[in-house]
Amino acid sequence: MPQPVPVRRLLLALTLTCALLVGATACGGSDDDTATASATPSPTGSAEKQKFAKTRFVANAGLAAGATYQWIVKPWRAGTFKKGADGRRTALIKAGLAGAFTYNRLKAARKNAEGDPTLAKAVAPLTAGIDALKDLPAKLRKGDSADAAAGSFDDIINKVKEAGKSAGAEVTDKVPSPSELSGG
Repeated sequence: MPQPVPVRRLLLALTLTCALLVGATACGGSDDDTATASATPSPTGSAEKQKFAKTRFVANAGLAAGATYQWIVKPWRAGTFKKGADGRRTALIKAGLAGAFTYNRLKAARKNAEGDPTLAKAVAPLTAGIDALKDLPAKLRKGDSADAAAGSFDDIINKVKEAGKSAGAEVTDKVPSPSELSGG
């Protein structure tokens, strides 16, 4: 029978996974759709650019919200992150992947918001959210609970949704497929 993994080791593994994923995303990943944008014709009028920026903002923020809800908030509310819970290790690994994915999509959504004057209100919550997510691995290393991290993700996503709604770009959750989540 395998020995249970101590919580500190599990949190360290989760933190390292998040750090590696965020680092790989920052180094080689694309935080917007530049790869596909070069293959498609670019809009000519400024109204079209604004429309595309708002559409991309809604898509990126929706994916971030969906991943956060599905793999971080839902297991957190179900108590899956608690010590001794069935499936805790798997849930924490999925939460780490979802956290890296959410970080990446929020960075892309911020870039989209900067490209549309009506979405300018959404830039501040996005920037604050991205900065808060950047600090989560350090909080986990210091021993802060996974519950606090899950609560942080939930709060950040709710602020982004509210900012988008007030700018006329309502964000709805769109759960990414597991292959999208892992970058495959």
